[in-house]
Amino acid sequence: MVELARRNDATFQIAYGGDTFNTAAYLKRLISDPVAYVTAVGDDPYSQGIIDAAAANGVDTDFIAEVADRMPGLYLIETTYGERSFWYWRDRAPAREMFEHVDVEAVRTAATQCALIYLSGITLSILDNRGRATLSDILQSARAAGALIAMDSNYRPRGWPGELSATRQTFADFWRLTDLALPTFDDEQALWGDQSPAEALERLSELGVCEMVIKCGPGGAVTSTRQTSDTDDRTTAMVPCPALVTPIDTTAAGDSFNAAYLAARLTHQQPKQAATFAHTFACRVINHRGAIIPEDATADLVQAFRNTRTRT
Repeated sequence: MVELARRNDATFQIAYGGDTFNTAAYLKRLISDPVAYVTAVGDDPYSQGIIDAAAANGVDTDFIAEVADRMPGLYLIETTYGERSFWYWRDRAPAREMFEHVDVEAVRTAATQCALIYLSGITLSILDNRGRATLSDILQSARAAGALIAMDSNYRPRGWPGELSATRQTFADFWRLTDLALPTFDDEQALWGDQSPAEALERLSELGVCEMVIKCGPGGAVTSTRQTSDTDDRTTAMVPCPALVTPIDTTAAGDSFNAAYLAARLTHQQPKQAATFAHTFACRVINHRGAIIPEDATADLVQAFRNTRTRT
């Protein structure tokens, strides 16, 4: 989406971002493997800006469809003491019908060659039932071919009009296709009424998710992994933030955490180690303004991560 962020002088700065887009950009920053993004944009200069932003961050744009006479979504960020508020304009964004515009069979073929596919609840919220069915079919094909499916719930009530039971059913259906869950506890609490991260872990486990990371903001994160595929025994740990920081802008806090965690797990780090690195990386991101911060702001963390990868 097009991002407008208010500056201190009350003017607005244009950038580009969005939850899964942010994760794709940060994941590519950390790993050398190809990272691709699937969506649909318009044929206007701002849509070209999205494509250019993806390419500038090393993200493959082959599966971004350009739709004539359409415009991308827009969101405006206001920050107060580091916490952000969002306003969205995206009802006519072509991403809502992405599977009507992209080559579905080409996406399916590419998906079956992936090590990992990542989506979020916002992905689900912008698609209609037909789009969700297509996505589910692609994920099942990819999973059968050996891809891991990762999802962050990113539940936003205003994106889910209608009966709460239908929303819960949609999430449950996609959690059943998920190998690695990365939700924030506040989102799970809002959707399901969970009273503790333990309740969220139990529910996700019952839906068949093998690995879970419940993000709890400054309170850290809870990791839980199944010992083997044929047992219910789990290893669960609370992973605190290495250091608490006063945020400048919490935009993309969870997105960058997810990217760092996934990068670490893809390089065979253990869940606790991966979560610790993810905390450190996200803390760096929220000390800067904007969803995707400059590469030099994370250069030392990226280099340290790559050095660790080389050793392992």
